[in-house]
Amino acid sequence: MSAPNKSYDPVEVEALKPEEIARVRDEALAAIAAAADLDALREVKAAHAGDRSPLALANREIGALPPHAKADAGKRVGQARGQVNQALKARQEALEAERDARVLVEEAVDVSLPYDRRPAGARHPITTLSERIEDIFVAMGYEVAEGPEVEAEWFNFDALNFPPDHPAREMQDTFFVQGPRGADSGVVLRTHTSPVQVRSMIDREPPIYVICPGRTFRTDELDATHTPVFSQVELLAIDEGLTMADLKGTLDHMVRALFGEGMSTRLRPAFFPFTEPSAEMDMLCFACRGASVGNPDNPCRTCSSEGWIELGGCGMVNPRVLTACGVDPERYSGFAFGFGIERMLMFRHNVADMRDMVEGDVRFTRPFGMEI
Repeated sequence: MSAPNKSYDPVEVEALKPEEIARVRDEALAAIAAAADLDALREVKAAHAGDRSPLALANREIGALPPHAKADAGKRVGQARGQVNQALKARQEALEAERDARVLVEEAVDVSLPYDRRPAGARHPITTLSERIEDIFVAMGYEVAEGPEVEAEWFNFDALNFPPDHPAREMQDTFFVQGPRGADSGVVLRTHTSPVQVRSMIDREPPIYVICPGRTFRTDELDATHTPVFSQVELLAIDEGLTMADLKGTLDHMVRALFGEGMSTRLRPAFFPFTEPSAEMDMLCFACRGASVGNPDNPCRTCSSEGWIELGGCGMVNPRVLTACGVDPERYSGFAFGFGIERMLMFRHNVADMRDMVEGDVRFTRPFGMEI
């Protein structure tokens, strides 16, 4: 066995020559300095500091050197690799700082701008007012009842004591979907929500306390105070011993809940086929509270200085209606009233033109907001 080669000169290994190591190191440092971004720097790192880089390959050659030559060669290669790694670290920190500064500029958020440029929506005031009225009566123990908008003529007229020759049954007031055939009833778009009251009396056993909101249809021209499609709320109470006093108290509570304390109602004699006795219901003017009556120096535009505003019709349910719906008029009595929600909305919010409620312009609905 031969002895170790003590005279082996490491400079004879090309990759370990001082000038070759210096050249490789300088190339690596130049490539690092020239890296324009982090992606380019990663490519430079793989080429000049990776496992297959020139300095890594030179480091492998040290293992073949005799012991007395390894230290000097290792020192030269280690210093070169250290310089490259330090340059890589410094360049990476510089490029990361440049990237972060660029992101702050390019992705800056102006917190003074509106957080949401999409306009806020709004519920239609007819819907919110109808639900508010429902809440008032539900809190009193009433039930919300609904029915079809395309209704049999019997429910819309006959059961409500409208005689066959009543003017409301003519074409100029009612939308007829289908005329009567033989003994069958015709079909109409309901002209009021009273058919829901009829259905409630047929489907339920007394006592009955229901409120009936919904859309109704009449052949009116669309103008500032009329619309062919409008919303109504009607109320029906059937029980033993109900009187006009109960009706008056219910109406007073409703207007106080909608317009504030101090409001009251009055009843004026009127005629409706489905109630007897019948009355027109007026409420105290919510704007002047009657102070403008007889006071020309302080007129009220809301009530025309009359002190009262007409709201709707009411009365005790006609015994003929109770009989038609299978309710014993000898045992039970009841009261009913109804009014248009559009008219109520005009009073509450000073809406001058009813056409604004049906044209769908968001500039009308948006001020009412998203009340739920």
